[in-house]
Parts: sequence; structure tokens; C-alpha cells
Amino acid sequence: MGREQAVVKNAEKESYRHRARMTPRKPASALAERWTMIDGVDVFYRESANPPDARVMTHLHGFGLSGRYLLPTAELLADEFHTYVPDLPGFGRSGKAGAALDIPDLAHAAVRFLDERGVEKTSVVGNSMGCPVIVELAHRYPERIERAVLVSPAGGIQNQPLRRAIGQLAKDGGREPRKMITVATPDYLRFGVPSTFKMFNALTQYPSLQRLLELKVPTLVVMGTKDPLMPGPERVKQVFAQDQNHVLLVVLDGAAHAINFSHPRELAHVIRRFMDDKPITDLPGSAGARVFESFRGAYHPVAVDS
Repeated sequence: MGREQAVVKNAEKESYRHRARMTPRKPASALAERWTMIDGVDVFYRESANPPDARVMTHLHGFGLSGRYLLPTAELLADEFHTYVPDLPGFGRSGKAGAALDIPDLAHAAVRFLDERGVEKTSVVGNSMGCPVIVELAHRYPERIERAVLVSPAGGIQNQPLRRAIGQLAKDGGREPRKMITVATPDYLRFGVPSTFKMFNALTQYPSLQRLLELKVPTLVVMGTKDPLMPGPERVKQVFAQDQNHVLLVVLDGAAHAINFSHPRELAHVIRRFMDDKPITDLPGSAGARVFESFRGAYHPVAVDS
């Protein structure tokens, strides 16, 4: 066996061991659990069984987490959209890249994931850190994005310095459902302290707001009134109103940061209305959080109720 063949064989063995070790013992949802490889890194993802002609929707997770906490919302949308929920390289069950990834690297990994799956265009739903990744993805590869949904977009001066962000996360932990702790803790432990410092610097240095306002696709921003990592809804509205843009800002009364996990029914309802350019309304029959439109950019599609 030649040297190159031996290297390939060892890599295949390592990949097999990694996938066997990291594959969940019990499925976390009805979505199929699968593996692929992106630039030599094993990537774990979940996928719905929708027909190929369904609109594609990809969900991207937040800082230090995996796609698991996004599943409550993703599952509710999987009956209408061909759904993907990947763990980006370095997060969750996926393998780690050779060097720490920043926001542009993660956007590249996301588009490589779409390439591997044969997806030419997708709408993307992100939470927290997943939002800057989406913004960078739309900035660098605009032809690949149909629509953008940014839920609790984190980063920038609001979360600096690190001790302030830690305090915000601690406060948010007390406002999330208790079950979120059991979902998030294994992900944070896998991510590790060194990766946390590197990713925090990359996240807070990325020009999220500038890139967001430059987006040329219909963009839904969803935020909760009890999110300690975000400015207040009125302040966010003021910032968006300073320039013409494609943004639709929707507020969930009483929600904190991990809306995809804590308020999946309300969020899925809002996303469906957004995807079909319908007016934002409360979820019929829901006793949960009230939702309301706070701002609609000049270039955002006009809502049509039909």
C-alpha cells in the first residue's frame, strides 16, 4: 500500500470511529439523522423527508450549540419545506476543522454543505450566532439565498466585552425553559473553553449590522422583549428606520433569546406568514406570546392577505 493510500485509509477509519461515537443513541426528532463530509470534516445534519420540489429551508444554530435546539421550530416547518439542520464544523456532533473558524469560514462551510446536498438556493433560518453566518452567506453568495430569517441576532458592541456577554447569557438562562439546559449543556461542553474565546472574538468583531442592512433579499428579524443579549425592540426599530432596507422586524412579547426552542409554534407561524408575504398576525388559538410587526423596510415586499 502506497503512502497516499495509507493516509486515505487512516482518514476513513478515523471518520468511521468519529461517526460511530457521535451518532445519537436515540433520534432527537422525526427528521432523518445523517452524515456528510465537508472539506475533510465530518458534518452531522438532520433532514426532512419532503419531496425534492418543496422549497428548501436550512436552519443554522447559535454560539457553542448544535442544531438540536432548533428542532422544535424546524419540525413544525418540515411539512412544507425540505428542511436541513446541520451542526456546523466545530460544533455539536460534527468534527473540528484544523483551525478555529470565524464567521466567513462558517458561511463558507454552510455553502459547501449546500453544495454537497445539491441545493442551489435556500431560505435560511438562524438564531444568535447563526444570524451573522447567514448575513455573511448572503453577502458572499447572494445567488444562494432566497430569504433570510434572523432570530435574536447576536454580536457587536451589545455583547462586548466577554464578561458582559457571560452575564447576559446567565440572565437569559433563567428566562429559558428548563429543558433548554439539558439540550445546551452537552453542546457547550463539547465546544470547549478555548473555542469559546476564539469564537467570541470572531463574532463580536464581525460587522453584522452593516451587512444586515446591505442585504438584498427579503429579511425577517425576530426578537423577544425579554432577550438580555439584544437592545430593546424600540432601539432596534430606530436603527433599522435610519436607512432604506429589506428588513421586516417582528417582536414576540415575553420571549427571551432561544426563541426557536422556547416559542416554536409562534415562530413557525411568523415564518410561514413571512415566506408567503402575508400580514404578521398572532397564532390563532394560541395562549402564548403575542407577536406584532414593529418595522417594515421600504424595500420589503408588501403584505397581501388572501
